[in-house]
Amino acid sequence: MKKTFNLTAPNKQPARQVDSVKHDIKKYIGRERRKALPEGVDFWDFDCKFGKDAASAEVIHVAEINKKIDEIVLKEAPSFYIEILAKHGIRKKREVKAEATE
Repeated sequence: MKKTFNLTAPNKQPARQVDSVKHDIKKYIGRERRKALPEGVDFWDFDCKFGKDAASAEVIHVAEINKKIDEIVLKEAPSFYIEILAKHGIRKKREVKAEATE
């Protein structure tokens, strides 16, 4: 998904428009996560970029999307750009810390 969302709509209150945008993004991520995983892949991961426009978009974590939307609303920007691309994720084993017994 590469899209510029408008935060102003002539027939909606600004708060409802923001909720609608957040819902669309959440729906897209859920749809991508429900897709069948290829062999050897543990989960769907996402590369995300966020900014006022495509040229100024910065890399963010998928968990920061709502926080970034709230920040852009506080700045009263009329729109924002978001890019969410699904990629294969493979879990890494955690390192076990050796505890010294006394």
